[in-house]
Amino acid sequence: MSTRVGVSPLAWLDANEAARRAAGLRRALRPRPPVSAELDLASNDYLGLAQHPVVIEAGVEALRTWGAGATGSRLVTGDTELHQQFERGLAEFVGAPAALVFSSGYAANIGAVVGLSGPGTLLVSDAFSHASLVDACRLSRARVVVTPHRDVDAVEAALAARGEERALVITDSVFSADGALAPLRRLHEVCRRHGAVLLVDEAHGLGVRGDGGRGLLQELGLAGAPDIVMTTTLSKALGSQGGAVLGSVAVRDHLIDAARTFIFDTGLAPAAVGAALAALELLDAEPARAAAVLAHARELARICDVVDEPQSAVVSVILGDPDVAVAAAAACLQRGVRVGCFRPPTVPAGTSRLRLTARASLTDDDVELAREVLTDVLKGG
Repeated sequence: MSTRVGVSPLAWLDANEAARRAAGLRRALRPRPPVSAELDLASNDYLGLAQHPVVIEAGVEALRTWGAGATGSRLVTGDTELHQQFERGLAEFVGAPAALVFSSGYAANIGAVVGLSGPGTLLVSDAFSHASLVDACRLSRARVVVTPHRDVDAVEAALAARGEERALVITDSVFSADGALAPLRRLHEVCRRHGAVLLVDEAHGLGVRGDGGRGLLQELGLAGAPDIVMTTTLSKALGSQGGAVLGSVAVRDHLIDAARTFIFDTGLAPAAVGAALAALELLDAEPARAAAVLAHARELARICDVVDEPQSAVVSVILGDPDVAVAAAAACLQRGVRVGCFRPPTVPAGTSRLRLTARASLTDDDVELAREVLTDVLKGG
C-alpha cells in the first residue's frame, strides 16, 4: 500500500472551496450588532417579539430563577416546571392534546420523524421539505420516497404501492423558501385512505396562519386530529429558541422513550423557555399581530412586482443567477435594507432569489424605505 507523503488528507477542501466560489455559492458569517441600523427584512422574527420588552424580561426572570442552562437532559435534571407550563400552553393554543419541547426545531423534526418510523416504515416526503426533515429521513432507516413539490397524486401513488405496515407523510405547512402553502386537507384525506400518519412542520405557519396565528392546521380544521403530528420552532414567530412536537398524549409519551434528540440532548435553556412562553401569551392577547404580518407581506410583494399574492410572511423574488442575487442583496444592505439571499442548494439551480420576510412590527416609514430601496435595486439602479 502506497502512502502519500506530505499531502494533507483534507486537501480536497481547497478544491471544494474554489468550486463553490466560482459558482457564486461561497457563504460567510457576518455578525450583526445588537441593535441594527438597517431595516430588517431578512430575519424570521415575524411578530417582532425577539426584542419585545415583555419577552426579554420573561427570559431574564427565568434566567434568574432557573439558571443559565438546563444542566442536563430533561430526563435527568433538565426538566423544569417552566418547560411543562410552556408545553401545556402551546398545546392549548394550537389545539393539540399534548406537546414536547426540544432544544431546537431541527432536533424536534429529527426526533419526531426518526422516533415514529424506522425499518418497516415508508416515509413520503415533499421535495421541498426543510433540511431537518430531509436529514431525519436519512437517519430513519426507513424506505424514503421523495415526491414532487405539493404533488398529492404522487403521495397517494407512493402510499398505494407500499408494502410496509406503517407510513408517514412529511411536509412543511408553509415552505420556507417560497412561502407556498402545503395542500394539507388533501394530504390528510390521502393519509386517511391509506392508514398513514401526516407529520406537518408548522415552523413558518405558527404566528402567521390560522385564527390569531394558531397555524395552518388549525385554520383548516385539522388541529388535534389523532393521525396528525405537528412540529414547530420557537425561533421564528415566538422570537426565542427551541422546538416542539405536538400530537396525542401517546405520541408525546413515545417520544420521551424513543426520540434520541430528546433523550440524549441537554434540555432547552430556561431563559429561552421563559421568553417563548411570554411571546405565546402576547400572541394570544394580541391576535391582530398575525394579520399584520400577512398585510405587510402583500405590500412587499406589490413593491417587488411579485404576481402571486403571498400566503405567509415570506415574499420570494426570483432573480435566477446566484451572483445577481448576491449583488442585489448587497446593494439593498448598502442602502439600509437587509434582505435574505437564497442560492443552491437551498433552492433549485436557476432560482436564486431575494427572500423577504414581513414582520408585524413594520411601520409606515419602514415600508416606505423598503419601497424606495427595493424598487431601485430591482430596476438595476
